[in-house]
Amino acid sequence: MKKILVTGGCGYIGSHTIVDLIESGFDVFSIDNFSNSSAVSLDQIEAITGKKIKNYEIDLRNQADLFDVIEGEGQVDGIIHFAALKAVGDSVFQPNLYYDNNLNGLLNILEAQKKYNIPYHIFSSSCSVYGNADELPVTESTPTKEAESPYARTKQICEDIIKDFTVAHQDFQFVTLRYFNPAGAHESGLMGESPINKAANLVPVITETAYGKRESMTIFGDDYDTRDGSCLRDYIHVMDLAHAHTLCLEFLLNKKSEKSIELFNVGTGSGVTVLEAIEAFEASTGKKLKYSIGPRREGDVIAVYANKNKAEELLGWHPTRDISTIMKTAWEWELKRNK
Repeated sequence: MKKILVTGGCGYIGSHTIVDLIESGFDVFSIDNFSNSSAVSLDQIEAITGKKIKNYEIDLRNQADLFDVIEGEGQVDGIIHFAALKAVGDSVFQPNLYYDNNLNGLLNILEAQKKYNIPYHIFSSSCSVYGNADELPVTESTPTKEAESPYARTKQICEDIIKDFTVAHQDFQFVTLRYFNPAGAHESGLMGESPINKAANLVPVITETAYGKRESMTIFGDDYDTRDGSCLRDYIHVMDLAHAHTLCLEFLLNKKSEKSIELFNVGTGSGVTVLEAIEAFEASTGKKLKYSIGPRREGDVIAVYANKNKAEELLGWHPTRDISTIMKTAWEWELKRNK
């Protein structure tokens, strides 16, 4: 069994990816300092898979602690690096924190790769690197534009750091995955999105509003150049996204990549506006939402959705769950996590 380090393994995407990795035969351990997650995720992973996962509660910015963990684990065959701060709005008001955490965490991971000869790395990037693209859907060759937030800029810089690393250290291979908008929950209802900090992503805001945790929700702007004036995004089910990571590992381990870095968009290939997402939730669950229209939010891109052809062709990856499934599973998780 190949041993994989998942950083941020107790977070939303990390925990769902660990489930998919275990079910695909990988040996996994996690590093997560619980800055926006909790140890409950480890119990959820065990409940779904029957496997107990070891997590090391350290901060990746502490290089000595990171090295101690990897030395203790022995041979590590690959890294999936999720650990990063990710709230667009929060990054606008705390840019230094985002640069410190997201850049220094990556730099230490790269140092660990060198020191312990860990050959493969899948990096968690974002469609936010495209900025307000001139043409949609975006492909992997679409030029990145001026970042709309410090969070997005950290992802652009991290991608550049990895490019420079591979020039100097050519024995390592990377896959960069540009996520679109992960949402939904595991179909078992045992795991889903449950941030420790206040939810900022649209779908948990919707489910929290429907459950009554929020009196109402705000739509940030209705005057954008989209079908209905609200921002447009590509919402991908978290388990479809999780499986893309497993396929990327197999792609690297089976020596199918001829490049130092492969880049893939991971999205459904179609866009949904905020108002359409609300309509999909109401249709899927029968719950009506209270919402109001507010001003535009600093850092938001107008519209972005993926061209997914490259991932389909090279990885054999195909998203299988639509916006209705996203909303149904997210709502089932909201109900269960509050019992």
